[in-house]
Amino acid sequence: MAKAQTHISAETDLYRPVHDYLVDQGYTVRSEVKNCDIAAIRGDDLIIIELKRTLSLALIAQAVRRQEITNSVYVAVPRPHNRKRWDGQSRDVRALLRRLEIGLILVGSKRCKRPVDIVFHPLPAERRKRKHKHTAVIQEIERRSADFNEGGSCRRKLVTAYRENAVQIACCLAELGQQSPKQLRTLGTGEKTLSILYRNVYGWFQRVDKGIYAISPKGIQDLAQYPELVNYYKKQPCQE
Repeated sequence: MAKAQTHISAETDLYRPVHDYLVDQGYTVRSEVKNCDIAAIRGDDLIIIELKRTLSLALIAQAVRRQEITNSVYVAVPRPHNRKRWDGQSRDVRALLRRLEIGLILVGSKRCKRPVDIVFHPLPAERRKRKHKHTAVIQEIERRSADFNEGGSCRRKLVTAYRENAVQIACCLAELGQQSPKQLRTLGTGEKTLSILYRNVYGWFQRVDKGIYAISPKGIQDLAQYPELVNYYKKQPCQE
């Protein structure tokens, strides 16, 4: 994540700005109460704030434990130098905090004009599914003929439905030679055949005449990276 402001050199540097902010809001504030960094009350409202120099899983777990005491739990971390960059890098962590109903506070120096920013409060989370994302996962599963990936992979090219379709087309061209999109579709390459050939995302195809395509040297070379997939299509040979 983006580097925090250098004047926040310890968790204790976060305490005074947060303390003063809460006092201004009418809270009675105490530190280190039953292992809580900050506990504050105003009437029946009890809030707990955990202070850390960085957002981390350990901090989030600590905040979740504090929810056994009260629903109003916040985590406070130093305000980053580059807020825009930090917003981008911390998007998933902030989404997790919202989902867990944990508030987030950014803290600057006491000398700042506004030393405390309440990014969001610990409000009830909306656990709505994004229909288009839900549908996209279902379609991706359905469009793959088999499982050619290994869960947890991070340094190998994933076989997506799109890549598998491109490999299928490349295999047909390698076996049969030049073909039109219509001819390929009759061989079972699917409705996206023309788009895959035209866009040529991987550089595997080359147009040799109007509406006629062939596999490129790069396509022949790259097919060697997908032996399982190529073998799968060899077992179902393209036939005219």
